[in-house]
Amino acid sequence: MKPSRLNLPNLITIARIAVCPVIFWLALSPDLGARFTAFFLFVAAGLSDVWDGYLARRYDLITDMGKLLDPIADKLLLVVTLIPFYLISHRGGALDAVPWWGPLPLWVLVVIFGRELFITVFRAYAARRGVVIAAGASGKRKAMFQMFFIGSLLLWYPLAEVAARDDWSGVSWLLFSNGLRAWVGIMLAAAIVLTVYSMLDYLWSYRRMIGIDD
Repeated sequence: MKPSRLNLPNLITIARIAVCPVIFWLALSPDLGARFTAFFLFVAAGLSDVWDGYLARRYDLITDMGKLLDPIADKLLLVVTLIPFYLISHRGGALDAVPWWGPLPLWVLVVIFGRELFITVFRAYAARRGVVIAAGASGKRKAMFQMFFIGSLLLWYPLAEVAARDDWSGVSWLLFSNGLRAWVGIMLAAAIVLTVYSMLDYLWSYRRMIGIDD
């Protein structure tokens, strides 16, 4: 018997989609509590992505609806965090810049969103030719580093504001903040590299579909 479309994994995915506008609003809020909440909601959304996938595979609850909604939820999480990052980092405040990067370059959004759009169109083209392009290892690594960057920057913004407000100047904060700043910068660089690499990897793996022979 085919599993119900509204099974637990799909309901979790729907909840992840529903929380995306909330994360967008909280991330842009000037309120510190709201910005910390955006971080915790993002972490919960990321963990739910792992959880719903596990449940679907473990209990044979994979459905066409789930296959459609899961990538939509992942792409929405990118949109509702990267766009606020771009807007915040261009405000010009002392704590608004992305660590190691300054104002988030527009080309970063073009690369990340462009890759997602291109692969979505490529998958649709492949499907019309009877070929299903599943998520590959490079795509999963790309998503992991993107999530690491987003989560760490969502934490950095309100944490840096609290530190500035309360004049945190101890050695422990200095070490932690420098480590977190480095982590944010490195994760973004790694995410960009893997974003480009994963697209090229998909194209090479399915090169026959675009007329490239071995």
